[in-house]
Amino acid sequence: MSTVTLLCLTLLASTPTAKTPAKPATPTAAVNAVLDDWHKAASQADEARYFSYFTPDAVYMGTDATERWTRDEFRAWAKPYFAKGQAWSFTAVSRHVSFSKDGSVAWFDEALSTNNMGPARGSGVLVKSGGTWKIAHYNLSVPIPNDLLPEFTERIAAHAKKQQAQ
Repeated sequence: MSTVTLLCLTLLASTPTAKTPAKPATPTAAVNAVLDDWHKAASQADEARYFSYFTPDAVYMGTDATERWTRDEFRAWAKPYFAKGQAWSFTAVSRHVSFSKDGSVAWFDEALSTNNMGPARGSGVLVKSGGTWKIAHYNLSVPIPNDLLPEFTERIAAHAKKQQAQ
């Protein structure tokens, strides 16, 4: 084999393929990549990929006051949606990420565009373990304009009173 052939083969073998994801250039880019793919996994109803982003002891806070789930409780609740091939679709419109001094913990907040709730907001905490970012806590909320808050407060109180009567 000629030197040129060996050189070409070496270059081909060491060149990343299109399927090899590039390593994010910064910690912020790495966290954004995890969160973006996590949201994408839900929109593609990829249950295994979606839940692989959580730590084993993760907590998911939904929009309803009763929705505080461990990872496994949330997975059980979500299973029928993923099984139907129609989970949910959240797209980050903006996101802010911060890090602990040692770089092992990140927290974020994100404005979301959703297909079923309108504008929403998510916030959470990720921990870095073995070089991989995992979601330890996520809180999904629906922001209510301050001018509408009195109306919603009354409606929530009436709903709670009705629930207690049942």
